[in-house]
Amino acid sequence: MKILKLKEVDSTHTYLKEYIKNINEFEPVCIVANLQTNGVGSRGNSWSGVEGNLFFSFAFKKEQLTDDLPLQSCSIYFSYLLKIILKNKGSNVWIKWPNDFYINNKKIGGTITTISNDIVLCGIGLNLKFVNNEFGKLDINIDIDKTLQDYFNKIKNKTSWKQIFSDFKVEFQNSRKFHVTINNKKKSLEKAILNSDGSINIDKKKVFSLR
Repeated sequence: MKILKLKEVDSTHTYLKEYIKNINEFEPVCIVANLQTNGVGSRGNSWSGVEGNLFFSFAFKKEQLTDDLPLQSCSIYFSYLLKIILKNKGSNVWIKWPNDFYINNKKIGGTITTISNDIVLCGIGLNLKFVNNEFGKLDINIDIDKTLQDYFNKIKNKTSWKQIFSDFKVEFQNSRKFHVTINNKKKSLEKAILNSDGSINIDKKKVFSLR
């Protein structure tokens, strides 16, 4: 994995897209920034945070990911893999469907995934430092370089979707006391049904997690 480190960028995700457009031959790549001023979040929202938080975006070809991964649920997959890494380091972080990192009842980060032809791009923002009272922060100190190394090794080892989903479906119970925004409307997850492909049935509609 090629890792490019930036001091400051408007959005690691936008930078990554432009970077890929301008290279002759694709290789897995990650963009990491110490400060992100206009990060891309779900539904067109921004996720910027403060200097010293974790902002990174990366890209793989579809063929480099596990064969059983439903591409519409990449956000769940990539989020949960990082959650495993952080949990192994002592964190109590959990994943709220479909793409948010939480400590207790406060959001500390999120994931956005886009697909362009045969390339999957994922951006993750995670609060390592206090931002404001609305959001929380990671409950452990981490070495960013080592954490990313462990994370990308897990992706390259092609951890199966089946393995990830078996754990995520248990953790999904934590999401039931929260809401999710669907078509610009807040919907309770209390009675949502989680499907094996990572989608949910809510109000008689099937909704996927791709953001």
